[in-house]
Amino acid sequence: MEDFIEEIDEKDRLKGDRKLPAGEFIRRIAHYLRPEIGRFLLAALLLMINVVLDILLPLLTSRMTDNLTSDAIDLRYLIILAVVYLVICLLNNVFLYAESMVLQKAGQKIIYNLRIDVFTHIEEMSRNQFTEMPVGSLVTRVTSYTQSMSDLFTNVIVSVIKNFLTVFGVYVIMFFINVQLAAILLVPVSVIFVSSLFFSKYVGGAFRTERQKISELNTFLNENLSGMSIIQIFNRQDKKLEAFDEKNDGYRQARFNVIKGFGLYRPFVTFVYVTTLALIFWFGVRIGLTPGSIVAFYLYTGRFFHPVEMLADQLNNIQRARSASERLFNLLDVQPEVRDLPDAIDLKDVEGRIEFQNVWFAYEGENWILRDVSFVIEPGQTCAFVGATGAGKTTILGLIVRNYEIQKGKILIDGVDIAHIQIKSLRRLVGQMLQDVFLFSGTVKTNLSLHDETIPDDAIQEACRYVNADTFIEKLPKGYDEPVIERGENFSQGQRQLLSFARTVLHRPRILILDEATANIDTETESLIQASLEKMRSIGTMLVVAHRLSTIQHSDQIIVLQNGEIIERGTHQQLLANRGHYWKLYRLQFEEGHQIA
Repeated sequence: MEDFIEEIDEKDRLKGDRKLPAGEFIRRIAHYLRPEIGRFLLAALLLMINVVLDILLPLLTSRMTDNLTSDAIDLRYLIILAVVYLVICLLNNVFLYAESMVLQKAGQKIIYNLRIDVFTHIEEMSRNQFTEMPVGSLVTRVTSYTQSMSDLFTNVIVSVIKNFLTVFGVYVIMFFINVQLAAILLVPVSVIFVSSLFFSKYVGGAFRTERQKISELNTFLNENLSGMSIIQIFNRQDKKLEAFDEKNDGYRQARFNVIKGFGLYRPFVTFVYVTTLALIFWFGVRIGLTPGSIVAFYLYTGRFFHPVEMLADQLNNIQRARSASERLFNLLDVQPEVRDLPDAIDLKDVEGRIEFQNVWFAYEGENWILRDVSFVIEPGQTCAFVGATGAGKTTILGLIVRNYEIQKGKILIDGVDIAHIQIKSLRRLVGQMLQDVFLFSGTVKTNLSLHDETIPDDAIQEACRYVNADTFIEKLPKGYDEPVIERGENFSQGQRQLLSFARTVLHRPRILILDEATANIDTETESLIQASLEKMRSIGTMLVVAHRLSTIQHSDQIIVLQNGEIIERGTHQQLLANRGHYWKLYRLQFEEGHQIA
């Protein structure tokens, strides 16, 4: 039961649905604030100076008003007040600019560090966790949500502090001018304060729902834009439009609920403000305040209510930032399922002996993909895995590089349990060549070196010659500097596969993994790839998954899998002689035009 609850909590974190308590939220924010505390203290000092200067301006206006409405206008005194007013305004803007620059530097540095933390954490997540969290959701968290938190650090927090100091300072001045009139303002202030608490509770839930809906919309867009060719081939545009309309309408409704809250709150605050001004003018005249004092109260009321009215926007941004931070921190709280043990070693080199000892594995529960699998591959051998789709071939290859953790048994490399080898160290020694080759935007050269500046051009060209990739690269207009568009769509499947081979050879692995690397390749390119594979066998131990049995006939051993169990093993000739499952597969592929002995 406890495991089930932990699993649910983990999924809530992945989706960003776990609500952070206020104390934890503040603690997590403080962690990123702490390195920039010096800048924030400087900004706080500039802010206080700005508030004091701003509060002084209505007093000067009050003095000028009293002077202008008196029987004897003192022109010299009026000019002095006007000059002082102008100087204070200029200083106020200078301090405001300085404060803004300091805050922006601090805030952008915090967001820079937060993005680095999030991206680094995503890189360390396990393979199956990416299936539970769509790419669109991850992109939204790294970009949009960090921007919302940027507003929190550079604008919202400072505005809240500034508004609090302004309200406090203005109220002190109001009491200094007239106690009775200042006391009357406590009534509308209390009304606004109570209504703001109710509003904050409502808008918090509305913003959380809005964030969830925009994440779902981005996820849908990312998936369907990537698969647009399939949508068009099968004429599913109308169906996908219906699905998009549903997601879009969900976001529209969530956004409307937020707007509806502000649509009620802002007019209410404005009504209270106008009513308060009417009370000030009426009561000020009744108690015999001077025109200058009434003007001062009028200006101070504006300065008093403006922060309160802005409270709606601040609550908006605070709730937006909190909702965004919850989803970010939930992501950061998700621990990779595959992690280094405390005693994990950094394996510098291996001979390449691989051993599976009674390995059991399931992606979920006890739906076993592999059942008590045991085998040994000696250093330098080539081992091929054969079987129907779902037999467990690709799973075996993924377990060797610890994409997943096994439930029972051991996997050993050179006699060392891979659970006790550092993941980076293990994957550095294993080269993987998959059916679906991924190329990054850039050039042929950067895709081979993966931006490792220590790799010389000669080594890159030598690796390409080794796998016969130079045959088409040298024909390209810009050779190794030829641009590569997203996912390498400007290259054929065979060319992408040869680039994958060259990339793997360049990084000098001791163990090679090929998962359907020759599938969907034309005959001419396949001959190049087969020649490359023959050369690559000399690099180290090689594990191959292939449906084309012609590509694995020279393997040192072939393991036949069925329903996650090994049912046959041996060389190509031995398995044919046994006339078992492998023989049947071979006959299906080659009986036309071939005589089976």
